[in-house]
Amino acid sequence: MATLTHAPSRPAPAAPRPHSPVRHLGPNWYAAVMGTAIVANAGAALPLAAPGLRAAYQLVWALSAVMLLMLLAARAVHWLRHADQARRHLLDPAVAPFYGCLAMALMAVGGGTLAVGRDVIGEPAALAADIVLWSLGTLIGLVGAAVIPYLMVTRHRIEPGSATPVWILPLVAPMVSAALGPALVPHLPPGQWRQALLLACYALFGMSLLATLLVLPLVLSRLLHHGPLPLALTPTLFLVLGPLGQSTTAVNNLAGVAPGVVDTGTAHAMGAFAVLYGVPVMGFALLWLAIAAALVVRAFRNGMGFAMTWWGFTFPLGTCVTGAAGLARHTGVHAFGWLAVALFAVLVTAVAVAGSRTASGLVHGRLLTAPAPVQP
Repeated sequence: MATLTHAPSRPAPAAPRPHSPVRHLGPNWYAAVMGTAIVANAGAALPLAAPGLRAAYQLVWALSAVMLLMLLAARAVHWLRHADQARRHLLDPAVAPFYGCLAMALMAVGGGTLAVGRDVIGEPAALAADIVLWSLGTLIGLVGAAVIPYLMVTRHRIEPGSATPVWILPLVAPMVSAALGPALVPHLPPGQWRQALLLACYALFGMSLLATLLVLPLVLSRLLHHGPLPLALTPTLFLVLGPLGQSTTAVNNLAGVAPGVVDTGTAHAMGAFAVLYGVPVMGFALLWLAIAAALVVRAFRNGMGFAMTWWGFTFPLGTCVTGAAGLARHTGVHAFGWLAVALFAVLVTAVAVAGSRTASGLVHGRLLTAPAPVQP
């Protein structure tokens, strides 16, 4: 008599996990905070005084602060719930450099808090917020400036001719510290404290400048030998303006607070250096702006669509605004002031376009999906 046997029952297939809106939320999203905050910072530096401008800058600063808080919370959830994806980002040479954006977003919002937010929350609260955000951003920036290149050497697999301006991001974060640190110098006790912060900012300036000078030739060589970047990455060409404009801003801001902190001769030398360094670098920034703009026009004609890389148009332009405004203060040449105003108009347009397209992409759910592979 045959024995009936029953096949072992198979477990029911697990229900698919619901799509998490933050799984593909990368560190590149901090660029949106940077690009928004720089509008308030750059506007406050302009040689313009018109009714309503200050209130507009305060509104933009408040928006950037809210964006930063929301993004910090979302990224914390990303690390807690999707640690595998977060580690994958660190090991991806195309994504890891964007971790430099976290430091710059913190400091940009902090700088805006002291520059324009103090009218809203009071100077003591604004100063405390800037101290915390600048200190935390500087620490994260220093870690990123060392860790990301280390990962690129030891863990990333980088093909020859694959250098992009994105590599600059972790290296320019200390330059943002050097540019925004001088605003804190007058609030420190006179003497050693002020001198220490002033000279520390010069050290951050040199650290970022020399590291950037090592990477820029690689980017230019990649463009000359392998042609234009893929369409989606073309806006990142504007990232080269970041260290140029930010370094010009840094030396001018440092020279502005040097009198009374160091001896008269040293302060005079710092002022001369701000002009002798800033004017040639601003000239090169305008040359690169023309080249990058021409390549962006070419990419548009070839069908470049919106991507989060469009935020690369914003923060670097803002640093050129603050750099030109600093040169206007130290040289007395009105042309630099008008240049700052003209670049600011382009900056506001770029932020408005990138911001509206980002908001539309979030509403329609297009921006938080798995990224498509970049096509040459």
